[in-house]
Amino acid sequence: MSVNSVKLARYSIGLGDRFAQEAEAQLRACIEMAERGVEVIPVWNKSNREHLTVGSEPASVRAAAEAAIRKAGWNKPWHVDADHIRLDTVDRYIPHCDFFTIDVADAIGKPAPVEVVRRFGDRHPELIGQLTIPGVEPGLAVTRQQVEHIAGKYLAAVQEAGRIYRHIAAAKGAGRFITEVSMDETAEAQTPLELLVILAALADEGVPLQTIAPKFTGRFNKGVDYVGDLRRFEQEFNVALAVIAFAVRQYGLPDNLKLSIHSGSDKFSLFPVMARALRRHNAGLHLKTAGTTWLEELIGLAETGGEGLALAREIYAEALEHVDELCAPYASVIDIDRSKLPAAQVVAQWSGAQFAAAVRHDPTCPNFNPHVRQLLHVAYKIAAKKGDQFLALVRSRNGSISRNVTFNLLERHLKPLFLGNGIGVGSGH
Repeated sequence: MSVNSVKLARYSIGLGDRFAQEAEAQLRACIEMAERGVEVIPVWNKSNREHLTVGSEPASVRAAAEAAIRKAGWNKPWHVDADHIRLDTVDRYIPHCDFFTIDVADAIGKPAPVEVVRRFGDRHPELIGQLTIPGVEPGLAVTRQQVEHIAGKYLAAVQEAGRIYRHIAAAKGAGRFITEVSMDETAEAQTPLELLVILAALADEGVPLQTIAPKFTGRFNKGVDYVGDLRRFEQEFNVALAVIAFAVRQYGLPDNLKLSIHSGSDKFSLFPVMARALRRHNAGLHLKTAGTTWLEELIGLAETGGEGLALAREIYAEALEHVDELCAPYASVIDIDRSKLPAAQVVAQWSGAQFAAAVRHDPTCPNFNPHVRQLLHVAYKIAAKKGDQFLALVRSRNGSISRNVTFNLLERHLKPLFLGNGIGVGSGH
């Protein structure tokens, strides 16, 4: 399999910017990492759902990124990601993106034809018997029945990934974009054998994926820390790195193929675990963050007081009124205890510092409220409806907001993950 000429670097970070205002502040975090000797490539991402909610177009993401790149004089690679696209949504992104996250989660479990499954088993006798994968202990004893069962579960999804990849390639040209395949939005984590079968099938399909986002055990809720067994995650993460390295050699997949962690925002407890594993396996990583930049905008507005604080309080009050509508699309990735959401009248009396402390992700702060944070995470629709009122205030409070955006990415995400230090959990701002 030929490697794409557009090649994703070893370390990269997906940067969500729902209102296309913070690219410069986000890039600043990558610049400061480069100054410390670690190259983390920015990848600006925005999903179709976010575009529809905000009323934006994919061109706006590229325009904001280009403006930040020019102003900062960034001379390293950067990319724009069509996040979680499908065949029916991809076309609007093709002119503006060079990174495509192909989401085939809905096709997982759709039965593949018996003959297709049988042919997969015929093509891959190497998967059957005693399978030894360096770094996966003990080895795997695999039957043909197991391989065909897994193939039956995933081949429809892999074939859909192939269709979408070829559709993009026909328009942009093979080698002119980065391909990621997302299989994380499923109920259960993939086993090592499932991940290996998926990678073998993607190689068969001719998809030159450079990152893959599998499902891991535990909850990756939006905007808050990981909930689950850290030791089990560490084992799964290490095994996934080993399986990917094996599959690259076995199936000729791109040599820079790496894991992608979705909903990576604020997964502070996982960063030391992942950092250890990346060093152990000499592996790369793509960490995808998203809606927390919008939360930093709210924090910055509140801290400046006056109209900014008033608008932050107003957005919270409206979020409470529309909590069911806002939470429904995100039900599987948020855990909100509504009894712990303060009344709008209470929040209306908060100072800017109190509002910021409630939203900023610092679990050691007695005023931090993860339920308020998660509700506001999904409440960006309310800010979008306010249009110019919201955007004008964000622009006028740029200093405070930019500091928060850069600090959050640099000190709480990039440094702990790629330098092994930084603020992380348990520190104030």
